[in-house]
Amino acid sequence: MFYRRLGSSGLKVSELSLGSWLTYGGAIDAKHSETIIDKAYALGINLFDTANVYHKGEAEQVVGRALAKYPRESYVLATKVCVPMGEGPNDRGLSRKHIKEQCDASLKRLGVDYIDLYQCHRYDPETPLEETLRALNDLITQGKVLYTGVSMWKSEQLLDSVHLAKAMNLNRIIANQPQYHMFRRGIEKDIVPLCQKEGIGQVVYSPLAQGILTGKYKSGAPFPDQSRAADPQQNGAIVHMMKEEQLAKVEKLSAIAERNDLSMAQLALAWILRLDNVSSCIIGASRPEQIEENVKASGVKLSDWDLREIEDILNEEV
Repeated sequence: MFYRRLGSSGLKVSELSLGSWLTYGGAIDAKHSETIIDKAYALGINLFDTANVYHKGEAEQVVGRALAKYPRESYVLATKVCVPMGEGPNDRGLSRKHIKEQCDASLKRLGVDYIDLYQCHRYDPETPLEETLRALNDLITQGKVLYTGVSMWKSEQLLDSVHLAKAMNLNRIIANQPQYHMFRRGIEKDIVPLCQKEGIGQVVYSPLAQGILTGKYKSGAPFPDQSRAADPQQNGAIVHMMKEEQLAKVEKLSAIAERNDLSMAQLALAWILRLDNVSSCIIGASRPEQIEENVKASGVKLSDWDLREIEDILNEEV
């Protein structure tokens, strides 16, 4: 496993990290989840990402219990705040009240004294940005949080937070968590250049496009058994994304993977890691074998020829 600095901070995270959305605390039982987390840890993954809202706190509990056996300094724990956790008017958002209360609740569920990376899950237009940044800064001062980040913020929102933190002499965010993969490249235009300049690292999620970029889904073929698309309770986002032109491009991309002795998933991950501003790719897994395959993408350097060919395929009109 190779490691990268998270933004311009001194914190080093594994190029591949393990997420818990749609899996731990829900679709996968706690014992099996622990087996997967153990495999990730054994293979060098040190960044584990979750959120308070994932299965209403159950994912945090599963992740916390699984990691409790390991030295606290050996892993980086990330969670999030903003998305509604109840029906009350203050059970959501990025107010000082909600941030403080949810940080304490997450610490309790995770069973730790501090959170390495505390992220604003979405932008909150109803709370002054100054209030949010001061509340996050206070958590750092109190030792409850070491670093802060955001998820799915627009470039202008990121820039506003950078300028405001500078003006108020507050700790700045060091991480942004966007969706990014071969078929969703919106961050390349504005967000990546901005974050590169301001020392904010990308911790991207859904790097395999909900499994479409693994190559296991074929045009006209039934969904593989035990795949997420075959599960009616989980397949909404996958089926929505699964388009014939994308499956056709995956077929072409598979030839590039094959000549490099890579799986399609490894190629897709290595392609994301071509960007220096990407600190880590969050992978999901329902089986330990998936972790074993995906971690082999760490350290892979695609040639300029391969990258040009991939670009041509992705830009094709099908």
